[in-house]
Amino acid sequence: MVYVLDGGATRGAASVYVGETVNAASRMRQHLANPTKDGLRSVRVVFDETFNKSVCLDLESHLIRWLAGDGQFSVMNGNEGIIDARYYERELYRESFRDIFEQLRAEGIFQRSIPEIENSDLFKLSPFKVLTPEQAIAVEDIVEGLLGDLETGVPSSSVIEGHPGTGKTIVAIFLIKLLADIRDFDDGDEIEPDSMFAEFFVPENRELLKHLRVGFVVPQQSLRESIKRVFKKTPKVAVDQVLSPFDVGVSDKRWDILIVDETHRLNQRANQSSGVNNKRFITINEKLFGADDSSKTQLDWIRAQSSHQIYLLDAEQTVRPADLPRETLRGLVEQARSAHRQYPLATQMRVRAGADYVEFVRAMLRGEAGTSGRPDLGEYDLQFFHDLAEMRKEILDRNTEHGLARLVAGYAWDWKSRRDPSAFDIEIDGLQLRWNSQAKDWINSARSIDEVGSIHTVQGYDLNYAGVIIGNDLRYDPDARRLFIDRDSYRDAKGKENNKQRALTYSDDDLLEFIRNIYGVLLTRGIRGTYVYVCDPNLRAYLEGSIASS
Repeated sequence: MVYVLDGGATRGAASVYVGETVNAASRMRQHLANPTKDGLRSVRVVFDETFNKSVCLDLESHLIRWLAGDGQFSVMNGNEGIIDARYYERELYRESFRDIFEQLRAEGIFQRSIPEIENSDLFKLSPFKVLTPEQAIAVEDIVEGLLGDLETGVPSSSVIEGHPGTGKTIVAIFLIKLLADIRDFDDGDEIEPDSMFAEFFVPENRELLKHLRVGFVVPQQSLRESIKRVFKKTPKVAVDQVLSPFDVGVSDKRWDILIVDETHRLNQRANQSSGVNNKRFITINEKLFGADDSSKTQLDWIRAQSSHQIYLLDAEQTVRPADLPRETLRGLVEQARSAHRQYPLATQMRVRAGADYVEFVRAMLRGEAGTSGRPDLGEYDLQFFHDLAEMRKEILDRNTEHGLARLVAGYAWDWKSRRDPSAFDIEIDGLQLRWNSQAKDWINSARSIDEVGSIHTVQGYDLNYAGVIIGNDLRYDPDARRLFIDRDSYRDAKGKENNKQRALTYSDDDLLEFIRNIYGVLLTRGIRGTYVYVCDPNLRAYLEGSIASS
């Protein structure tokens, strides 16, 4: 049977614990004797004569994930036992899980519906996720290597590499929670014996991790704020573990382990987006290296401020000249590969069309569409539109049906509404639209359905449906059969300015790579579908032919 314990308070929120057992009375006596659960006051037992061990483990995992995503309770469970096992008549049993959910919701255990929960950042960025086999192997190898390095005092550097939607951020969050669980477990805790991580829960590992400082570096402000909200609701991890690269640089204490999300978005020395950050760059370089060396990057800060680093990256998601150069990222990967610390992720977790879709998009943007045809995308809803108003209507309809359907676009229009909220930014086919009115958590904001998101508000996030507007910054030459950029139509000043700090100039080919990467990110946000509208007539004909072909 499965049981739910609730009551007490952790960090101001009521606590909840979910477990499964063959003897509820005995298990409750064990919990009553455990000081960490002495605040729990109510128990609800879920049982069915048809439930076997596999069903109970699956239901336990579902309830933990839904509770974490609902956000009403602080979930006390560890994440080492979250599974996605296959068993006889699984889909039939899972239908009954929804009935159980609704009964628990009627009793106040859940506040929101399952679709609302599963569309939330708390759910999508939760440490209570089912890992793919390759993700789980990466986590297992990294933890094993870290523990060995901590024991011997040897520094280390690992790389987790994968395309959009392969779950790099999820691996990082899962890993941080797992390390915290190993650090804080006691002999009364219930560790799932069949978990591949169970062997790490031993006293000697607990001692190794006891006083370790573990930080999670997230370069993008919006994503960083979303992850902070998740950490605020998660026991054993802390909001102050979530850092910007500047937080790392100014820290007076070294970190034992720094896990870096979106490593490709770390900055090299350039004219920063904020004048304050230009000064901070100089101050941090002087603090860490004794002088302001323009060759030092935020990657150098992370190396200087930590003993062990774990980098999550995709070199094809660099979108600005200030991002780390590709040769630097390649060097990181090669170093990790030579030390047997490189972990490639290939399984597509976001886009239901699978990894073939991501490669198809990238081939189109390289000008190589048609060489192998459009792959079989199954039921994935990929559509091309000639009328932006029609595409917007479809996005509004999908948002009503599923939630999380948004319009996004390349930076090919001036941001007039930033200074004048009444002004419109994008005007096409008689339709007037505005850019995103906020940078933090735009996707979940009330006005986002009526606005257009930029790359800086959506990179790292999931949508159910993405309506992508490709502006005149990206064009196609049918005679040369190649994509090229219109520099004047690319309106991101920081996205095309030369790097005077390092005497670097950016050619049209350099900017083509950034702009191509931007659209590669935008076209891989949609879980269920992607809708496409293109401004340049020649590019429209090229992409429509690629998307419509079979």
